[in-house]
Amino acid sequence: MAFLNSSERAFLRAVSEFSYCNPFLPEHTEFERAALGSEYVQGEPVWSQQVENPEKPRENVWRIFAKLEPLAKELRTRVAQGAATRASDLVLYEDAILHLLYQRFYPRFYAASFGSGVRPGMQWAFYREFLQDWRAFLEIDGVRLPSGHQPALTFSIFRQIQRAFEQIFRDVIGGSMPAARLRGAIWQSVFTHDMRRYRRTLYSRMGEFATLITGPSGSGKELVARAIGLSRWAPFRERDMTFAGDGAETFLPINISALSQTLVESELFGHRRGSFTGAAGDRKGWLETCPAEGSVFLDELGELDASIQVKLLRVIETRTFHRVGDTASLVFSGKLIAATNRDLAVQIGKGAFREDLYFRLCSDQITTPSLAEQIADSPQVLGEAVHYMARRVAGDDAEELTADVMRWIGANLGDTYRWPGNYRELDQCIKNVLIRRDYRPARLRSSDPTERMCEDFRAGGLTADQLVSRYATVVYGQTRSYEETGRRLGMDRRTVKAKVDRALLEGLR
Repeated sequence: MAFLNSSERAFLRAVSEFSYCNPFLPEHTEFERAALGSEYVQGEPVWSQQVENPEKPRENVWRIFAKLEPLAKELRTRVAQGAATRASDLVLYEDAILHLLYQRFYPRFYAASFGSGVRPGMQWAFYREFLQDWRAFLEIDGVRLPSGHQPALTFSIFRQIQRAFEQIFRDVIGGSMPAARLRGAIWQSVFTHDMRRYRRTLYSRMGEFATLITGPSGSGKELVARAIGLSRWAPFRERDMTFAGDGAETFLPINISALSQTLVESELFGHRRGSFTGAAGDRKGWLETCPAEGSVFLDELGELDASIQVKLLRVIETRTFHRVGDTASLVFSGKLIAATNRDLAVQIGKGAFREDLYFRLCSDQITTPSLAEQIADSPQVLGEAVHYMARRVAGDDAEELTADVMRWIGANLGDTYRWPGNYRELDQCIKNVLIRRDYRPARLRSSDPTERMCEDFRAGGLTADQLVSRYATVVYGQTRSYEETGRRLGMDRRTVKAKVDRALLEGLR
């Protein structure tokens, strides 16, 4: 008796690939289509808050589950009856069962993490039911499955996957590809690009890797940091059916620009009594109080004093530190996340930021796209973002407020406004229109033509001909020579002369 026929094997391969792929990138639709064939339902290419109900994944996921469940039961019977199996087919069987169990218990994980009405201390009691299903499918007498998965570890990773998905899905909005790529990048920061390797060895080691988040001001860097910090793995304790770190503060943010350097150092490292003026007693810093499952977030990293940079470098390299005014060595067990809107390469060139610290931080780096970039890719992003924010501001009146704000933006700012303050500025615009039916941008677009070109370039707002013309004008403004400009750009001098924008040239002068 054969264990799998060719169509079953193809289906399980697609399920396996779908189970381990990044859910926020378009690749997952390829595996959905491969698994379902003619039953596949065409939908949006990416999962986003504006496309799906946040409490339930897309319809194709549940179609795969419905197709998989009876097959899994049949395959379990074949295995128990001694069907001839190959190791590779048993791995497919394992992957299929893991996917089945995750989908079967997904509503229970969701209710335990985000729902109401669950008795405190009992939210994870459904592990007993999970364990029954686990034993029925994966602990078959006389059969040794190749991967050696453990139920408690798998349960903890399932909880992490569900929590990470919800955190990223809820906090990073928008159906544009820049937003989708950002969600995908956050997922990789949590699980890496290889979920199989993560499950085998990396689940308990990701705190060793610092994460650096860069991007323009107001583009959601703290939301990204929070999504990563609140999506970390925590071990499940079967004895009392609890997770390590539950109830403890696991995301500890420090805004460096809002504090003096002395207070930043004290907040981060702690201090001994009398170590500086005002240090009336001993104090633990957040590096010390952060649990192993937690994260310390340093916002506005580019503002960090050079002396503290040295100490932070030691934390990353050795995982050790000491309080201000003390010599006793302490261990940092959590994860370090940092963010800045500054160009750290420029800061390094000025001597304001340590190169060695930068390279220690950028092993895992995420860049948040500007709102203008997202709108350029997908114009409906603006309406999606306004509606999302309006729900938080106006509740049941969100639809009416959204319409008011979109009318005001269309009449007063137009489609070409670049939102230099990004989501933070849009939030203020919505509140101003709500209160005063008016909004006055606090920071107008730069009057420097070169800066405006950079803004348009980052926003994807230039045609190829405009880009060449403006760049040729900028270089000609520096050289005052068509020949030299042509040499630098690899163009004929007559082409350069034709491309130079006279109005822009006057602005450069």
